[in-house]
Amino acid sequence: MRILLVTPFFPPEVGSASHLYFELGQELRRRGHEVFVLTGLPRYHVVGSKEKYRRRLLAKEDYQGLQVMRVFNLDIPWNSPLLRGIDQWVTALNTGLAGVSLPDFDAALVYSPPLPLALAALGLCRLRGRPLVVNIQDLFPQSAIDLGILTDPHLIAIFRRLESLLYRRADFVMVHSEGNKRHILKAGGRPERVVVIPNWVDTQSIKPGPKNNGFRAALRLHQRFIVTFAGVMGYSQDLDTVLASADVLRGQEKIAFVLVGDGVEKERLVRMAHQRNLHNVYFMPMQPKDKYPEVLAASDLCLVTLRKEVKTPVVPSKILSIMAAGRPVLASLPLEGDAPQLIATAQCGVCLPPGEPYLLAQEILRLSQDPHLCHEMGVNGRRYAVANLSLENCVTRLEALFQQLCQP
Repeated sequence: MRILLVTPFFPPEVGSASHLYFELGQELRRRGHEVFVLTGLPRYHVVGSKEKYRRRLLAKEDYQGLQVMRVFNLDIPWNSPLLRGIDQWVTALNTGLAGVSLPDFDAALVYSPPLPLALAALGLCRLRGRPLVVNIQDLFPQSAIDLGILTDPHLIAIFRRLESLLYRRADFVMVHSEGNKRHILKAGGRPERVVVIPNWVDTQSIKPGPKNNGFRAALRLHQRFIVTFAGVMGYSQDLDTVLASADVLRGQEKIAFVLVGDGVEKERLVRMAHQRNLHNVYFMPMQPKDKYPEVLAASDLCLVTLRKEVKTPVVPSKILSIMAAGRPVLASLPLEGDAPQLIATAQCGVCLPPGEPYLLAQEILRLSQDPHLCHEMGVNGRRYAVANLSLENCVTRLEALFQQLCQP
């Protein structure tokens, strides 16, 4: 088959969306399919220089065997919701226009949100007479409403209508959890056209490794109990609670907090840690994809945090990576979502209610004193990831869906 992947981010950008679709493209190519990628010009968390791309309106390249077309987008500050909204429509328009010139394809998969990008992919596929699978990673606009980013009732009504249109017109809507499926069905999705395929993790690239590695050595933390948060530092991650927990544990010299990544909240968090004199907190920049397994391996305990306002049943992709790395998960997030259910099923960690720094600190201290339990949860997570969440397992299911759509 000839398969088109439409995604807002792609390598050399670093992040969950770019990694997810790059791994998918490589696995589909390994299975003999021809893969096209339609994406934006690199701009956020780029490995190497992005300047060779930013001077162009359209860039075509062979990226490690994948045929990639990159369209113009706005290189804007990530901390402006208004500019981000404008950029999403600009990128969607350019994606739709550029997609007309693509070689013929048999089926397409689009990452959403952003919602405008998915709508552009829907228009392109209808124009080309090809089926579309919409891969819903976050429930927009509900996620923006929960965080207080989207408040205007007229805009909310418009986005809800567009969301419902997308769910009704897509050939299939693919979600990563049952909670997301329930939301899609309430919002207009057709029961026979909504399928649950969990996000995948490359269990060959991310695997258990020695704690005393180069990343730990560079931090000079040696025998400390390292508590790691690795990922985007945005509005929904509630890293204030993590810093407050670090404040509670400032007298526990054995415990060190390592926050790895970038995002709109990082500058404020660094300033807050400095103002509170938190010498047990270490900030590191976003790491390249090939260094990420080393970050996880160096950790004794890995954090996953979300604000209490995040009501959508999201399963942060970092949970899967932590499981694949054989490290225990400590999650502070809404307990009614799908992530706590996954962690409980896999028996790979502990879930706490969000926004409770003293409770989080207490649990970190308890786990730092129980290495056997940490090891056991790490082993359980690795076992579950290999059996249920591996790249090979999930792509086989997606491949079967494409084959179903492409049958005459």
